[in-house]
Amino acid sequence: MSARVALVLVSHSRQLADGVAELAAQMAPGVRIFAAGGTDAGELGTSYDRVLEAVTAGLSAAGGVVVLADLGSAILTVESVLEVLDEGSEKVVLADAPFVEGAVAAAVTAHGSGTVAEVLDSAEHAGGTFAVREPKAPHSPVDDAGDVAQRTVVVRNPLGLHARPAAVLARLIAGLDAAVTINGANGASVLEIMKLGATGGQGLVLSATGPAAEQAIDVVATAIEGGFGEV
Repeated sequence: MSARVALVLVSHSRQLADGVAELAAQMAPGVRIFAAGGTDAGELGTSYDRVLEAVTAGLSAAGGVVVLADLGSAILTVESVLEVLDEGSEKVVLADAPFVEGAVAAAVTAHGSGTVAEVLDSAEHAGGTFAVREPKAPHSPVDDAGDVAQRTVVVRNPLGLHARPAAVLARLIAGLDAAVTINGANGASVLEIMKLGATGGQGLVLSATGPAAEQAIDVVATAIEGGFGEV
């Protein structure tokens, strides 16, 4: 099933926009991501027409669009495009977010069927804390006094939990009926998993809270010990 929200990445550099789009797409293959970098002539700068084309394509591909821009004049170009679009503010929004981290966080949330508001929130909270805002889980350690489970597993990937396995793991955990942490980090956040810097052979402490805690630990442990197809 296709994501409900598409992303548009606007940069002064075509290579930068294309590269961030490629990175985000690796983590969220079900999300339509449109890069609008550089001028029409392929030089540094931004193009009103390229941004308009990307946003229009995003609206055709999904029910809403979240736009990220890298620098001041790119933001002005996006705002000019949004002013002329005959769309409600809830369908196309510009995120006040870091370009790379915001794009990755937004893509992962969009892949999990997040709404425009949820994807926007993820992008805008992907700064120094590397926190991805996921849609509210049905159970959490704070408001659910259900079962608690814990287990230690070893990372088998030679390169550790780099971008691709981190994204796979975050998407898996976000769909579980339990709140899962990895070494204390939010397991549903790809950026928090990557921030752990887990290397091959490293032990990780998994904790889960909720009625399905034991089942969640089994699923997550199996995924990590399986090496995500890299061993």
